[in-house]
Amino acid sequence: MKSFYYGVKTKARVLRVIFMGTPMFAVPTLARIVDSGYKVSAVYSQPPRRSGRGMEKKKSPVHQYAEKAGLPVFTPTSLRSTEIELQFSDHMADVVVVVAYGLILPRPILKSPLFGCLNLHASKLPRWRGAAPIQRAIIAGDIETALTVMRMDEGLDTGPVCLRESTPIGPNTTAGELHNQLSESGASLMIQALLALQLGSLEFKPQSEENVTYAVKIEKSETRLHFSKSAQEVHNHIRGLSPSPSAWFIAPSTISRDKIKVLRSEIVDGSDAQLAPPGTILDERLTVACTSGAIRFVQLQRSGKKPLSLEEFIRGFIIPQGTRLS
Repeated sequence: MKSFYYGVKTKARVLRVIFMGTPMFAVPTLARIVDSGYKVSAVYSQPPRRSGRGMEKKKSPVHQYAEKAGLPVFTPTSLRSTEIELQFSDHMADVVVVVAYGLILPRPILKSPLFGCLNLHASKLPRWRGAAPIQRAIIAGDIETALTVMRMDEGLDTGPVCLRESTPIGPNTTAGELHNQLSESGASLMIQALLALQLGSLEFKPQSEENVTYAVKIEKSETRLHFSKSAQEVHNHIRGLSPSPSAWFIAPSTISRDKIKVLRSEIVDGSDAQLAPPGTILDERLTVACTSGAIRFVQLQRSGKKPLSLEEFIRGFIIPQGTRLS
């Protein structure tokens, strides 16, 4: 299916772009758009949020980059108002580029730019539509994901696709590592889309409605480790939540009640694990029995402390063999 603007050539002039994004994932795409010479008429980002121990308001990474680049920044709490719609249309954008913005774009916003809204999504759509595609793909044990550029419609990541680039997920890859990789690769893919748009050669294909999955936001209740799963499932859970928000367990009360985050793990020989209840520490190197197989913690972090390797951790914090982690 061709896009509704297929055949329109804009090579004779510079595209006017509105960029909409919030987290660090979106910054490389905005930077590449600026460096490629496109006219960024406005940047929209979520409003500053209170964070940190001092609960001071902090601007989003996209907001910070845009200000340093001298770009006009807008931070509405919602786009659902006539005032915002008029402000948006005043920018007279040819195209809107959306990367992890975090607010719903109502129909008038979607229809405002001449060539529509292009969204960069970090999954192989229609798999993992939604807010947490990178984390959900790793937790599910996917061995491949993709970057997808689509034209936005009023659904949740349901628009037609114009570009897709697959990437493997290694057996020990963390969400943080995959995030950084896709963030950089996604910037290049979006530039490809904008170049094709200028040449009038951007084509779209509707998404299949078969095998749709949803990447719902990670809830706090999901972050605690449960060893009543296979070693592979526990390992996937740890790397899918690393480095943030992190999987964790509570140290036994005989030691302390510290919440201990696990940032990296490895699957190990689980022959002894079948003789012990799930969650049992099998040796001094923090090998833990699971329902099927065993894992070893490789990088850990105590509350308020810096991340430590296994060797560093066990020098100052011993969990005896035979201890059972609930």
